[in-house]
Amino acid sequence: MPDSARPSRRTVLAATASLTGALAVQGAGTAPAAAAAPHGDRRLRALVSRMTLEEKVGQLFVMRVYGHSATDPDQADIDANLKEIGVRTAAELIAKYRVGGIIYFTWAHNTRDPQQIAGLSNGIQRASLAQPRGLPVLVATDQEHGAVCRIGAPATLFPGAMAIGAGGSTADARALGRLSGAELRAMGVNQDYSPDADVNVNPANPVIGVRSFGADPDAVARLVAAEVKGYQDARVAATAKHFPGHGDTAVDSHYGFPVITHSRAVWETLDAVPFRAAIRAGIDSVMTAHIQFPALDDSGDPATLSHPVVTGILRGELGYDGVVITDSLGMDGVRTKYGDDRVPVLALKAGVDQLLNPPSLDIAWNAVLAAVRGGELTEARLDASILRILRLKSRLGLLDDPYATRSGVARTVGTRQHRAAADRIAERTTTLLADDGRLLPLSRRTHRTILVVGADPASPSGTTGPPTGVLAAALGALGFTTTALATGTAPAAADIDRAVAAAGDADAVVAATYNVTAGSGQQKLVDRLAATGKPVIAVAIRNPYDVAQLPSATACLATYSWTDVELRAAARVIAGRTRPRGRLPVPVQRADDPTRVLYPIGHGLRY
Repeated sequence: MPDSARPSRRTVLAATASLTGALAVQGAGTAPAAAAAPHGDRRLRALVSRMTLEEKVGQLFVMRVYGHSATDPDQADIDANLKEIGVRTAAELIAKYRVGGIIYFTWAHNTRDPQQIAGLSNGIQRASLAQPRGLPVLVATDQEHGAVCRIGAPATLFPGAMAIGAGGSTADARALGRLSGAELRAMGVNQDYSPDADVNVNPANPVIGVRSFGADPDAVARLVAAEVKGYQDARVAATAKHFPGHGDTAVDSHYGFPVITHSRAVWETLDAVPFRAAIRAGIDSVMTAHIQFPALDDSGDPATLSHPVVTGILRGELGYDGVVITDSLGMDGVRTKYGDDRVPVLALKAGVDQLLNPPSLDIAWNAVLAAVRGGELTEARLDASILRILRLKSRLGLLDDPYATRSGVARTVGTRQHRAAADRIAERTTTLLADDGRLLPLSRRTHRTILVVGADPASPSGTTGPPTGVLAAALGALGFTTTALATGTAPAAADIDRAVAAAGDADAVVAATYNVTAGSGQQKLVDRLAATGKPVIAVAIRNPYDVAQLPSATACLATYSWTDVELRAAARVIAGRTRPRGRLPVPVQRADDPTRVLYPIGHGLRY
């Protein structure tokens, strides 16, 4: 963000003058507002009354846009915007559609570095406030940490949800929300699509898994509520997802239409528990799931489009009156039954407020506009959603000052104190699942030379890894002599042979595993390495379920994700610099009989 882009106090006041002036005039003589809505509903309703129908429709949408700058993106990003949205820049997107929110993605080139992100956020806010009756924008992203993380280093990266579940500390969950939220807010990101409130009871779940805090609904509920409070401490809107619960599916709703077969009674005691806790904690927004849940609505519609689920249960039975946002409308789970022109209209009829990232904004925006003009939706229905959105913007302070500053980024994002806090939290999460020969902690006197092999999955944020290199470097810094040899997530026979040959010069082998299945190349790799007689320490860098497929390993640890902070913590545990303190937040079933539990919730060895 260039110095000239930094908004001065005078710029802030000028940009918000018409907005705050309208609030003051329309709200003159009113009583002090409640904490939940600093500007008061009367004043916010006055803003709604001044909006055109087209502006109201725009406020309901949260949209992607390519580019690192709101006004001067790279040519490739201009071309992508023209192709997908029909505009060149974020500023043009706002001027044409008056969208109420923008979502940042790494792949859209929105998140190069903290100062650039702040500059982009400021450019978006300036573009919106410059419009007639302009309003500040909710700038959002998926900063879950762990496996899903849009903003990478030098911002602080924390352990993911299942790792926090293994640590079991509500204080750590709240600290994560507070510190991560402070960094997001400093970069102008004011809404985070986190925490994940799903209870992951299906080991085969391809889309949630380690994004969940675990399989115990009460434990998940405590950690969800704590993280929500942390984000609130930082004045960032937290989002509980994916209602009514996406934790028991073997289908990824990005690519299919999952069906949850839980009974209503099971839903009440399992899936609903964390969402109730989030609502009690004052959750700012709830994201719906593109899943079919027959026990809650037998129409065959996805929950996102279900009036019984959104209005009947979430708003009626659970008493939630905050912002409800869809999951991405580009996902197959919501596009299977209805066309892209019907989905946004049906979502609003179901009770949703924000429509996230439709595949074609032009089709979706015009469909909502036509539905109001044709009488299928009333303007009063839109007003109800816009009022909720404005309450959220007001509560976050965006109606007063939505801007980030260079100094705020410099003193907040990726600080030594934040990174040290992330390391301390990670040390409380690493879980020692098996150590039959009591090999650990590894002694430099007897096992000085270590070969690190295994999987190097892509970094969630594009700024960490590769895992084998990070593990080798961390162990090297702790006094071991290390060699890294990447063998991939599906090692071929030649890869395995090369690793076995390299193991001949090592005293021990560390194998990073990633979603091991029976008969897979990763399983064969560990078996062949173990057959050399060298001790093999398997580090499950995603799912802890890997341990069931690796009986030949001498010891096995779980990190629950493959970002650097978790891998460094595992290295310290291996070396004995810290003790393993994590406990399984999910059960691990036996590989030969999945009906039997190999390691229960709460399992975790100590030394």
